[in-house]
Amino acid sequence: MHEGSAEKVNMAFVAAIVAVATIGGFMFGYDSGVINGTQEGLEQAFDLSKLGTGFNVGAILIGCAIGAFLAGRLADLIGRRTVMMIAALLFVASAIAAGAANSSLLFILARIVGGFGVGAASVLSPVYISEVTPAAIRGRLSSIQQIMIITGLTGAFVANYVLAHSAGGSMAPLWLGLPAWRWMFWMQVIPAAIYFVALLFIPESPRYLVARGREEDARQVLTRLFGPTEANRKVAEISASLATDHHRPKFADLIDRTSGKVRPIVWTGIGLAMFQQLVGINIVFYYGAVLWQSVGFSENDALLINILSGSLSILACVATVFLIDRIGRKPLLLIGSAGMTVTLAIVAICFSTGSFEGGSLRLSDQLGTTALLAANFYVIFFNLSWGPVMWVMLGEMYPNQIRGSGLAIAGFAQWITNFLISMSFPALAAGVGLPVTYGFYALAAFLSFFFVRKMVHETKGRELEDMVG
Repeated sequence: MHEGSAEKVNMAFVAAIVAVATIGGFMFGYDSGVINGTQEGLEQAFDLSKLGTGFNVGAILIGCAIGAFLAGRLADLIGRRTVMMIAALLFVASAIAAGAANSSLLFILARIVGGFGVGAASVLSPVYISEVTPAAIRGRLSSIQQIMIITGLTGAFVANYVLAHSAGGSMAPLWLGLPAWRWMFWMQVIPAAIYFVALLFIPESPRYLVARGREEDARQVLTRLFGPTEANRKVAEISASLATDHHRPKFADLIDRTSGKVRPIVWTGIGLAMFQQLVGINIVFYYGAVLWQSVGFSENDALLINILSGSLSILACVATVFLIDRIGRKPLLLIGSAGMTVTLAIVAICFSTGSFEGGSLRLSDQLGTTALLAANFYVIFFNLSWGPVMWVMLGEMYPNQIRGSGLAIAGFAQWITNFLISMSFPALAAGVGLPVTYGFYALAAFLSFFFVRKMVHETKGRELEDMVG
């Protein structure tokens, strides 16, 4: 927003829009977390090996990569809100089909469909928020997405626990004589339906509307958000930013016409997306309990550590909401990279000094405590920086003409890297060992610091129409 126009912002309307859009983040987290607690049911129902269970669990990530890739481009064609509504319907269909599946193949297909929704929500919620909020507070509002992702993850854990506890176990029959693990998936229909209905009450992105030649519709949305004077100015600015290219957005726009090379901003987006996963954060989320048991903690202690990590994640994201529009995106990324490098290195060193007993790594009480503290500080540094800030940056750093296409490429890179890191961890931990595996994540964090210094440009307080790449 420009000086003197802040009093015209309809914050109640902005808040309502953000609240609805971030339900997509909640669904992102819920659909990712609902699988936890259902593995035993899946193994028995489908007679799965451990490898088979791993593929049933990981299938969603394949769908996420495809969904993220298609959603960014599709959003340029039919609208941000429309694609989010399609994602909500995919969540509903996936939940019903996964709970009802009578074979591993049908279950995998259902989870891939859910992944389409997760991938779409992951890239479109932050870009939609960035396109309808004032520049001065865009970062903190976009950061709420990460809080909602973790809240969704936690919500799935709580729902699964309540259902299993009520039935007497995930395999025990619950309602209609069906096992609790099936109801764990069906419960997801409730928030997914709420998401779909809520989307009916928010407007389409004004930047999409201008790009499609619907300037009057865009002016109406912007007037509700910022008042008539600011709305007219914004429509003119958006139109001007698109005026250099009179064609509709397409993937070819990612190539600089002068040099014939991929635009630097595209590589920046890919790098941000990949580094967010290369530092190993999802190992904490997907394998946390197993990891801590492998280094000597009891199952109960390991589950409590997971809850602690989740709580710290939310608190760190809340801190980001207050900091991102004050100190900026780039400083937070640099702080996060430095902090993760040190903490991951400490974890790797602790693991390297342990001894193997019965095929499992065992640490002394002192080293175990040090590793636990370092790991939790790592979670704090990640969720203070790369967790929310990467999504904020992807939602706002691209010029209007290439935002959808740029997001498609970066979102695909993010989910493919997520898949590779998650699937490779068990083999790496068993093969080269935990010290080397965590050493690799520490190296990735170290390299990310220099990547940010060289490639990332600050976007704090800048209007989206001013972005260049």
